[in-house]
Amino acid sequence: MTMRNSILSLSLAAVLAACFFGLAPIASAQEVQVTGPLAGAPAVRRLRIYREGRFEITPQAAFTLTDEYTRTVGFGASATYHLTDWLGVGAWGFFAPVHIDTGLTDQIAQLGQTAASNRLSLPSNTGFPDQIGTINWGAALQAVFIPLRGKHSLFQKLFIDADFFVTGGVAFMGIEERGETGPGLCRPDAAGVVDQTNCLASQSDRASRVAITGTFSAGLRLHVNEWMALNLEWRALPFSWNTGGTDEDGRVNLNGDGGFADGLINADDRAFHFNHMFIVGWSFYLPVKATISE
Repeated sequence: MTMRNSILSLSLAAVLAACFFGLAPIASAQEVQVTGPLAGAPAVRRLRIYREGRFEITPQAAFTLTDEYTRTVGFGASATYHLTDWLGVGAWGFFAPVHIDTGLTDQIAQLGQTAASNRLSLPSNTGFPDQIGTINWGAALQAVFIPLRGKHSLFQKLFIDADFFVTGGVAFMGIEERGETGPGLCRPDAAGVVDQTNCLASQSDRASRVAITGTFSAGLRLHVNEWMALNLEWRALPFSWNTGGTDEDGRVNLNGDGGFADGLINADDRAFHFNHMFIVGWSFYLPVKATISE
C-alpha cells in the first residue's frame, strides 16, 4: 500500500507539473500586417511642418521670479535655425533696463537696523536699495528640442497647433553687485571711531562682472498660423552672486580665522541661487510658408 501511494503521489505531481509548465498559455505579440489601400501609409498625412529648414525669430519680454530684493524686467529675443522638425540650434539674449524692489527691500530701507558688530552689511538702512545685486543682461547659445506636438481645442470650436519644447546651453550673465571693500572699513578704530564717510560711500559703490553658467528652459508654443506663434517659457539660470551686498562669509576675518563677517565685501560673500525667469514671446518663421508632408 505504501508503494502504491507513493506511485500515485508521484503521478499526481507529474500531472500537475505538466499542467503548470507545459499546458500554461504563452503570451506573445503578433505583428499586424496592414493590407489594402493603407499598406505602407504614414501615420499622419498632410502634416504641416512648422520648423524643419526654417529660421525662428522671437522678440521676448522676460520677468524674473522668486527674487529676494529686486525683480528684473528685460526685453530681448531668440533666434533659432531648425535642422529638423524636432531639433534646432540658436542663441538667446536680453537686456534689463527695469528693476523693481521687492517688499523686503522696502521694509529694510524703512525699518532696518545697523548692527555695530557687522556695520559693513548695512551702513545705513535707507541706502540698502543701492547695495543690492542686479541682473543687467544675459546671452546664451543653446539647442532646442521639441519632443511633443499636437492640436488643442477650445470648446470644440477653435483648434490650434501646439508643441512642447525644451532648451539647454551655456549662458553669459551681466551682473552688477556691491563693489569690493578693504578690511575693517566700517569697524571702529582703537579710539572707537568709525570712518562713517567712507563706510556710507561703500554702500553705493558698484562693480560689474560676467557670470558664466549653464541654462535650460521648457515652454509651450501655440501656432496661430503658418508663420507666427505665441511662446510661453520658463528658464533657469543658476549661478552664485551677492544679492544683498552683505558681508556673509569669508576665508579670513579680522581675527585671522575663517568664518562669518570677515569685514570684507568680496567674492567669498556670493551664494548660489537657482534664478528663475518667465518669458513671453512672439515667434516669426522664415520662410513664411510651411511645408506639408505627403
